[in-house]
Amino acid sequence: MKYDALRTHWREVVSGFLKIGAMSYGGPAIMGLMQAEFQEKRGWLSKERFLEGLAIVTLLPGAGATQLGIFLGHVRAGWWGGLLAGLCFVLPAFFIMLMLTLAYTEYGALPYVRDVFYGLAPVVVGIFIVAVYRLGRTAVGDSKQAWLAVGAALLAAFSPFGIVATLLLAGCLGVAIYHRRRAGLAAAVVLLAIYAVVRMLGGVIEPAALVLDQNGAAGIGDIALFFFGVGAFSFGGGLSMLAFMQEQVVNQMHWLTAREFLDGLALGQLTPGPILMVAAFVGYKLAGIAGALAAAAAIFLPSFLLMLGLLPWLARIKQWQWMRAALKGVVPAVIGVLVVALGGMLPAAVTDVFTALIVIATVAALHVWRVGPLPPMLAGAAAGFIGRLVR
Repeated sequence: MKYDALRTHWREVVSGFLKIGAMSYGGPAIMGLMQAEFQEKRGWLSKERFLEGLAIVTLLPGAGATQLGIFLGHVRAGWWGGLLAGLCFVLPAFFIMLMLTLAYTEYGALPYVRDVFYGLAPVVVGIFIVAVYRLGRTAVGDSKQAWLAVGAALLAAFSPFGIVATLLLAGCLGVAIYHRRRAGLAAAVVLLAIYAVVRMLGGVIEPAALVLDQNGAAGIGDIALFFFGVGAFSFGGGLSMLAFMQEQVVNQMHWLTAREFLDGLALGQLTPGPILMVAAFVGYKLAGIAGALAAAAAIFLPSFLLMLGLLPWLARIKQWQWMRAALKGVVPAVIGVLVVALGGMLPAAVTDVFTALIVIATVAALHVWRVGPLPPMLAGAAAGFIGRLVR
């Protein structure tokens, strides 16, 4: 490709993904917007090639929409096109989230601002319910996958096994059920043995997650390490990563309260682009602007490394039968984990009959009338403000 043509393609990638990153809402729906914009409207690639890229993205951990954007940029303008596409997709969301977080930090304690978040929190729960339901309909294809989802939910809710270990075990069982029984069961036994050893050593070694300083605060390196782990080891896209983030940030390390995390999710829904930019909110709460930058960069870095590093071998990856079998176990397990995460959100979001009605109205608007997430968010904010006035 000649340099002048390549520069033209780079400009197309930059303008296209700045537009998508700054104006698109809807989480998984963003992938559909990418198809409409770059495959159907601009004709960068065939529908078959787009679906191939989408299939590859589902095989990898990390931020799915960002990875798909990198794939499309690479198709249009090579390796640098992939890098530019990813950056232009996430940067608008980062700056918008940072501005919203600054405003939240400055004014979030004011009564009328709390009223707005009082109405936003149940809307977030309603959006989450619909997303989990829609994902579940496609993720659970047979009775075996249904049992995997139930088992993962029980492990996540009532055992110390942890989300990552639960999903790894589900992947091993997926290989055993859908590919090679002996290999999958052997991998599951090895995983359980490793877990047992780690549990036995738990009293004499630090957990692998993070080491906090004596004041209980997280340093920049701690923040970056944690969010890099979230981005590198979470399968199932943004929602599963949010579930893992909630479990660790709220329940394990107590960096944020459940209410603060819900407020961050609300800001994430108001922010266009990837929902995972909630990481910037958490990072800012812990260590200011530097923390926000470290968290946002770290959670997306694995997606960039995986896609830009694996692009030359994508054709081989999609042929890995064991990986497809493992995903048949992991994907329904993600649904089970998401249900548990949803249960953890409810007490902080649904505090009375009024907020319960907001959840029901949100579910109806999204599922029955098929509106996007932004109108319910704006309506929820208004309802929260008005609801407090009439109480």
